[in-house]
Amino acid sequence: MTETTSFGPDITSSGVSFRLWAPAARRVELVGDHRAEMQRTGDDGWLAAEATGARPGTRYQFRIDEQWTVPDPASRFQPDDAHGPSEVVDQSAFEWQTRDWTGRPWHECVFLELHAGTFTREGTFRSAIERLDHVAAAGFTAIELMPVADFPGRWNWGYDGVLLYAPDSAYGRPDDLKALIDAAHARGLMVFLDVVYNHFGPDGNYLGIYAPQFFSDAQTPWGHAINYEHPVVRRFAVQNALYWLRDYRFDGLRLDAVHAIAGPGRTCLLHELSEEAGKLAAATGRHIHLVLENDANQSALLDPVTDPPAGKYRAQWNDDFHHAFHVLLTGEAAGYYRDYRDPPQDLRRSLAEGFAYQGQRSLHRGGAPRGEATAALPATAFVNFLQNHDQIGNRALGERLSVLVPAPMLDAALAVTLLSPGPPLMFMGDEWRTQQPFPFFCDFKGDLANAVRKGRRKEFAEAYARHRDAVPDPLAAETVRRATLDWSAIEKPEHAASLDLVRRLLAARKEFVVPRLPRLVRGPGEAALDDGLLTARWRFTSGESLSLVANLSDRPRPRHAVRGGKAFWGGDAAELAPFAVHAAIEAA
Repeated sequence: MTETTSFGPDITSSGVSFRLWAPAARRVELVGDHRAEMQRTGDDGWLAAEATGARPGTRYQFRIDEQWTVPDPASRFQPDDAHGPSEVVDQSAFEWQTRDWTGRPWHECVFLELHAGTFTREGTFRSAIERLDHVAAAGFTAIELMPVADFPGRWNWGYDGVLLYAPDSAYGRPDDLKALIDAAHARGLMVFLDVVYNHFGPDGNYLGIYAPQFFSDAQTPWGHAINYEHPVVRRFAVQNALYWLRDYRFDGLRLDAVHAIAGPGRTCLLHELSEEAGKLAAATGRHIHLVLENDANQSALLDPVTDPPAGKYRAQWNDDFHHAFHVLLTGEAAGYYRDYRDPPQDLRRSLAEGFAYQGQRSLHRGGAPRGEATAALPATAFVNFLQNHDQIGNRALGERLSVLVPAPMLDAALAVTLLSPGPPLMFMGDEWRTQQPFPFFCDFKGDLANAVRKGRRKEFAEAYARHRDAVPDPLAAETVRRATLDWSAIEKPEHAASLDLVRRLLAARKEFVVPRLPRLVRGPGEAALDDGLLTARWRFTSGESLSLVANLSDRPRPRHAVRGGKAFWGGDAAELAPFAVHAAIEAA
C-alpha cells in the first residue's frame, strides 16, 4: 500500500502530511490552523500537502473549488461534530496497559451488545469502564459496541455514521475509546465493533461533491450504493477495518447488513477485508474475529474454524433463530415474522442446522429464494440471540421480551440459547431482564428530522392507531433518556434473580460446553420440537454429545434418558416441570 493510496493524515518529523482523493475537484485547499494548496500526486485523483509545524491537535478542513469546506473523510476525530473541522490525532501516543493481550479463541465468545451512549447515564466510553466488572462477573467474554463512527447531532444509534474513522465526540475522545478497550482486555473481555459499509448517513457525507466515483447508480434503502467495484473505494473500507483492528486493538468486527451492499464489488470487498484482517492476525499473533449480518444467509461466506481468517467470516448473526423463537414465544406474525408460519419446525431447524432458510422461498421477500445449505458448517458459525438492538428498537414501542413474555417461558428460551453450541449474544440490560425499552433515536434537524418522524409513523401506522400517544418521538431527548439503562434496578429482587440465572447458565456453559466446542462435529446437529417438548443433540469428535431437552409447555413432560454421562443443568428428575430445561454431556 503506497502513501498516495492511504486515507487520512500522517504525522511526520516536520509536521503533518495531508491527502485527499478528490478526482472531481478542480482545486483543493487545506484550511484551518494551517493553509496550503493541495497538489495532485498523479492522474489518479489524489492530492497532497505538507504542513510544516502542524502537530497532533491541529484542526483542518478541505476547501473544494472555492465553494465547499468539508472535513476529511478519513478524519480521526471531529471535536465539533460531523460538519466541523477534523483534528490530527497521534495514534501512537496512548499507553496501552495490556500490550500482551492477544485475544481469545472464537469458541469462547459470549457477547453482550451495548450502545455506548445509553449503556450508562453519562453515555461515554470512560463511564462504560465502570460497568465492565459487572459484564465479566456475569460470564460474558466479549462486549460488542454498536457503531461509534461520527454522526451528526447529539445522539444516534450509530448507523447514520458519515466519518467512518472518527469515534463520535459525544462518547469521548479517541484515547477514551482506547481506555475502554484496554480496561476490557485487562478483565479478559474481548471488544468487537459494529461497522457499517453498506451506506453513509443522510447528513454530513460530502464525498459526492468531489469524489462521485464513490457511488454507483444502484439504489439502496439509503440512496445511491457505495461503488466497491472501484479499487480506491474498496480500499477506503478495508483500511477502515484494519484501522479499528490495529490502532484501537478491537478483537473483531461485525459488518452490518452486508446483503445491502449493492453490485459485484460486494464480493471483492468482503473477501479482501477478511484476507487483510487475516494477515494482520498472523503478523501480530492475535485472535481476530469477523462476523456478518447477512439477510441472504450465505453459508459459503462462513468459516468459524480457520484461524486466522482467510477470505471468510467466523459467523453470522442468526436472525432465523431469533425470528422462529420470537414467533413461538409471542405469536406475532406481522412483517418478516410471517415467514415463520411453523415456528416449531423453524426453531428446530435453526437450532440443529443454523439457518431455517436454506434456499426456500420467502413470502416476506416476494417469493424470492433465500439462503444456502449449511451442511458443511458447525454450530459455531451462527451467533444466536433472543434479542438485539434491531429486534427491540425496530418495534413501534421499542419494548423487550421481558414485557411481552411470561418469565418462566423466557427463562426456558434463555437456557436453550445460552447452553446450545452457537455463540450466544444478549443486549445490554437483558442479563438482568430490564423492562426499559430501547426505542430508535437520532438527532437530525429540519426537513430531515421531519422525514424521519413521518417515516416512523408510516412504518408503524397500525401501531400508531392503537398507541398514538405511546410511540416515542425518535428526535426527542426523552426517547434517549428512556433508553438509557437504569443500573439501580439491578438491585431489585426480580432483576437480581434474573442476573443470577444468567450467571449460572454461563458458568455451566463455560465448564461443560466451551471446552468441547473445538471438537464439535461439522454439519447439523439433531433437533425435534413436538407438542412443546424440544430435544436437541450435538456430537463431538471425542464421541461425546451435548444433549438438551426443554419443556416449552405449561404442563409436566417426561425427560428422555441420558445415555451415560451426567446432567449439568436441570438435575436428574425423570420428569420436566413446565418450562424446565435439562442439559447433559452424554458419554461416548
